[in-house]
Amino acid sequence: MANNVNQELFPIVNEQGEVIGRATRAECHSGSMLLHPVVHLHIFDSKGRLYLQRRSMNKDIQPGKWDTAVGGHIDYGESVDEALRREVREELGITRFTPIHNFTYHFRSSVERELVYSYRTIYEGEIKIDPVEIDEGRYWDIDDIIEQLGQGVFTPNFEQEFQRLLTVIHAH
Repeated sequence: MANNVNQELFPIVNEQGEVIGRATRAECHSGSMLLHPVVHLHIFDSKGRLYLQRRSMNKDIQPGKWDTAVGGHIDYGESVDEALRREVREELGITRFTPIHNFTYHFRSSVERELVYSYRTIYEGEIKIDPVEIDEGRYWDIDDIIEQLGQGVFTPNFEQEFQRLLTVIHAH
């Protein structure tokens, strides 16, 4: 893999998630609107609290904001499951968990378009955050998250996905 993180290769996908090409991270985040896949994992504990990470202040997008426990790009040639397990291991040091698929959706910001594969799990073990990627992490009561929506505490992407997640959880 190239030393320069902006040269990482991401798959470019169509609306159905089928790989139709590839592009660098820099190209995908340049406003090109090339659709590329990402994985998200929402981690709950047995009390129903949701683990969130506070993004490093060094991040180029949404620094210092609270976000989904795990989020990351799928590398070119990698499956959704492989990417999910790699990202969870890299960001939180978790190697054993059972992912449940929530939904898949399109997210668009001012600089990129993502096909998001959203999952959840219940986890009670140790979490070791990657200090380069994450400033801190902790479990939140759902009511505390709801109270602070729209106040600049969370990333816009998390707020959108959280609303959908509540619908899925309440349906089960």
